[in-house]
Amino acid sequence: MENNDFGTNKKGFIEAVGTVTDLLPATNFKVELENGHEIIAYLSGKLRKFRIKILPGDKVKVEMSPYDLTKGRITYRN
Repeated sequence: MENNDFGTNKKGFIEAVGTVTDLLPATNFKVELENGHEIIAYLSGKLRKFRIKILPGDKVKVEMSPYDLTKGRITYRN
């Protein structure tokens, strides 16, 4: 992501970068995006499969549907 802008990927999801602020039950996370919004995000299948650990303070890439901007999927951990 460049210039703190939202981008879209080839499947039409909105991609954003944020920081994990809180751990929630069932591998859900509270993520604060760079623009200040907070969303609830869950782990993508690849992150679950390879057991990638995510802790508060980690920078992550999130995919969101254009229809519901309050929920998302964590696809990458920096």
